[in-house]
Amino acid sequence: MEGANSPDLQLQQLPPTSTTVLVNEMSFSYKENLIGALLAIFGHLVVSIALNLQKYSHIRLAGSKDPRAYFKTKTWWLGLFLMLLGELGVFSSYAFAPLSLIVPLSAVSVIASAIIGIIFIKEKWKPKDFLSCGLAIIGTYLLVTFGPNSHEKMTGENITKHLVSWPFLLYMLVEIIVFCLLLYFYKEKNVNYIVVILLLVALLGSMTVVTVKAVAGMLILSIQGNLQLDYPIFYVMLVCMVATAVYQAAFLNQATQLYDSSLIASVGYILSTTVAITAGATFYLDFMGEDALHICMFALGCLVAFLGVFLITRNRKKAIPFEPYISMDAMPGMQNLHDKGMTVQPDLKASFSYGALENNDNISEIYTPATLPVMQEEHGSGAISAPPYRVLEHTKRE
Repeated sequence: MEGANSPDLQLQQLPPTSTTVLVNEMSFSYKENLIGALLAIFGHLVVSIALNLQKYSHIRLAGSKDPRAYFKTKTWWLGLFLMLLGELGVFSSYAFAPLSLIVPLSAVSVIASAIIGIIFIKEKWKPKDFLSCGLAIIGTYLLVTFGPNSHEKMTGENITKHLVSWPFLLYMLVEIIVFCLLLYFYKEKNVNYIVVILLLVALLGSMTVVTVKAVAGMLILSIQGNLQLDYPIFYVMLVCMVATAVYQAAFLNQATQLYDSSLIASVGYILSTTVAITAGATFYLDFMGEDALHICMFALGCLVAFLGVFLITRNRKKAIPFEPYISMDAMPGMQNLHDKGMTVQPDLKASFSYGALENNDNISEIYTPATLPVMQEEHGSGAISAPPYRVLEHTKRE
């Protein structure tokens, strides 16, 4: 019994080896990656449902005699609530997973919108549309499987350290120069190509997602008990997030006035995702320590997702714009008035007053409308002479 209690025979607990710690950290990082990816997918899916609900509300009001405004319908408000819920899920996902993993998952929104459009709005699809959707799903799977696993607590010290690091300062210098050049050509030289406008959106968007990850990470840590709201860097990031988001929306609105929404969705997704991944890899060092295989497979997933989103939006039926000219032979019961059924409509070079003649202000005064003579009848003495009818004076509008 005494020998059993001797120090030589006592079992001692060994300290954990570096391999055990590495395995635990890897399992924890994969768990956080999964949480972040699921939050992002859930958020984009809910946002797609919300947008289609609001679209369905507009379509139903347009096809009925309901005089209510769209914001007075329950369907529209349900869509707004779901949109806020989805955006909250996407915002929270940045606190768990790397930025380079979350940003490309916005392809889920395009996939979900296409599928929901078939179910609820009865949009027609062709076999090539299913192929496009399949490519986008495969790309999304590759992104989640081979996404970066770098994780770092979003504390005020870490964010400040990244903000003053020389890779990010160099990246910011290049981005500011490119942004100023694009803005000069867009505003001064009137170069309004879609790539120019959406590059401005993408450059602003890259700063938006960088600040969103910082703000979301610091808020999650504060909720968990590690208060980060007393760091000035939190409010700097918050102001930058709001400012870049506002200007990004302004440029995006200008793009929608010039180009088709489907083209904007595909080109914008490709440019914004590429620039945002570059910003995340520079600021947060997302790919630090990743092997070449994971990086190549992640890049392949991005390319496949890009191709799928481009084909989905390219195959969408474009809306027919308003056409003010009406062919006379298209009217019911009307025969062709001309040999080739030419249109008989006013020229739109003047102000658009439907049915009015062309503005001929420069024609001589002989073409001005004549005025009716004032006819007076004589009555008995003392009677007041008055015109038997009301005279309307026609004057030319200058």
